[in-house]
Amino acid sequence: MENKELKERFIDEKTRIEYKRQGDYYIPNLVLPKQKKIHLNKYGRMRLNYLKEYKKAEYTIMFMENTLINHLEEIQETATKRIDLIIDDLKAKSNITEDMKNTDMLYWIGTMNTIKQQAEEIILNELIYI
Repeated sequence: MENKELKERFIDEKTRIEYKRQGDYYIPNLVLPKQKKIHLNKYGRMRLNYLKEYKKAEYTIMFMENTLINHLEEIQETATKRIDLIIDDLKAKSNITEDMKNTDMLYWIGTMNTIKQQAEEIILNELIYI
């Protein structure tokens, strides 16, 4: 006997999931809400890759709850601000000035590269890989 009352669509009252009929089966109509688009910088991409590879449950939860983009945006903004503060602090402790660029350029470049690497290592341990 064929059921003449088959609906094209219905919503399950318990789960609030909409189902759409395709042939003899009802398929759940699962659609994620639109997410805002942001440009991820180095730290945002590093955090995203870390979550995907090592924190799969957290990544999935944030993705499904539509909070992943906001999390990545917050991480990259915080990392960028924090790295600038750390670099300024390390420059002050190392007595590096802009005048040194003109007098001893190789020393200045080497010291600045070291400072940037130290600041980035701090950021990676504080924000990205946690």
